[in-house]
Amino acid sequence: MYVMYMIITLNRSTLALLILVISEERRRRRFLHEVVMRTNNLLLNFAAPLLQRRSQRTCWMRVRSKDWWERVVLKEFEDEEWKDNFRMTRRSFNKLCGMMEGVLKPEVVTVRAPVPLEMRVAIVLYKLASCAQYRLVANQFGVHKTTVKKFVYIFCKGMVSSPVIHNFIKVPTTKEAIGIARRFEQKFNIPQIIGCIDGTHIPVLPPSDGYQEFANCEGWPSYVLQAVVDDMYRFWNINCKMPGWTYDDNVLRQSTLFNQAHLLPKVKINGVPINHFLLGDPAYPLMDWLIKGYAHSPNITPEQESFNAYLSSARTTAETAFERLKSRWRVLLKRSDCHFTFTPHVVGACCALHNFCENEKESVNPIWTEEAAALALDLPQPGLRAFNTSDNANGQRIRAALTDYLNVLVFCK
Repeated sequence: MYVMYMIITLNRSTLALLILVISEERRRRRFLHEVVMRTNNLLLNFAAPLLQRRSQRTCWMRVRSKDWWERVVLKEFEDEEWKDNFRMTRRSFNKLCGMMEGVLKPEVVTVRAPVPLEMRVAIVLYKLASCAQYRLVANQFGVHKTTVKKFVYIFCKGMVSSPVIHNFIKVPTTKEAIGIARRFEQKFNIPQIIGCIDGTHIPVLPPSDGYQEFANCEGWPSYVLQAVVDDMYRFWNINCKMPGWTYDDNVLRQSTLFNQAHLLPKVKINGVPINHFLLGDPAYPLMDWLIKGYAHSPNITPEQESFNAYLSSARTTAETAFERLKSRWRVLLKRSDCHFTFTPHVVGACCALHNFCENEKESVNPIWTEEAAALALDLPQPGLRAFNTSDNANGQRIRAALTDYLNVLVFCK
C-alpha cells in the first residue's frame, strides 16, 4: 500500500510540474506575441509618411497643362502675337515646320503620345527668342524642362549638321553675286561689293579651367561670330569657333572664307582687275578681296576721306544685320544655359533662322530692338583692335582704283 501511495504521489507531482511548465510556456508566448505586435505597430506608424511620399514620387507622369499652346496659341493668336512669341507669322512658322520635319519629327512611341512637330518647333523658337530658363519654357508649354532642353539640342544640332542650313546660309553663285554687287552699287555707289564682313561677341558659359581663353578685352567670356552680310541683311558666310580673346584677323585666317576667296570672279575697273570683294573695318587686313578704309592721319587726302565715308555708309549693312539678329534671338545676348561646346550650334541655328525670316519678309519690331539694346548694355561689345601689319600691295592698288573711280563719279555728279 505504501508503495502504491508513493507512486500516486509522484505521478501527481509530475503532472502538476508538467502543467506548470506548459502554463509558463503559454504565458511566455503570449508575451512575445504582444511585444511583436507592439513593435510592428510602432514601425508602421513611423514608416507611413515615408511610404506615402515614396508613392507620390513614383508617379510616372505629373499632370501638366498644355492649355496655353493648344487653346490660346493655336486657336486665338493673331499674326502679331505669333511674331511677338516666335518671331514669325503663322504662315512662316508652318513653312519652317515643313523644312524641319526630318530633324524634329516625333519617333514612334507606345507609352505616351509624342509631342507634335509644330509644338516642338514652337518650344525651340520661344526659348531662342526669349532666352528664358528651361523651367519657365517647360511650364509655359506643359512639358518637363528636360524635354525643352532635348528639343533645343536636337533642333540646333540637326539644323547645323544637316543640309537644312544650306537652304539658309550659302555662298552666292556668280549670278547671285552679280545681283548683290549691282544692288550695293545702286545704294552706295561702290562697285563689286558682294558683302560686308564684321564680327560680334556672343556670351558663353566657359569651362572652369579655360576662362582666360574665352575672356575678351571687356573681361567677359565669349565666342567671336564672324559673318559676311549681303545687301539684304542676310548672312551668306558665318564662323563661330574662336574664343573671345582672338583678334578679328586671326578669326578670318581660320575660316573657310579665307581659303576660298581666290574663287571669287574678277572684273576690271580703270584697267585694274578687281575681284568681287568684301568691305571690312580696320580690324581686318587689306587684301585684293577684302577692302577697308584708309587709316586716319594728317596726310590723308580729301579723296581718301571721301572714300572712307562711302565705305562706312556701306558697312552699316553688317551692323544692321547683327542688330536684327540679336533683336530676334535674345539667346545671343545672355550667357546661355547650354554647354560651351554647343554654343556654336545655337549661334548657327539663330543665323539660319534670321535668314529665313529675312527671306520671308518678316519685319523686326522696333520694340525688340530697344529691348535688345538695353540687354546689350550688361555685356558691352569689345572695342575695335586695328590690324597694324603692312597692307597687301594688290589691295592697295585696288583701293586706289576705287578711290579714283568714286572721285570721278562725284565730280561728274
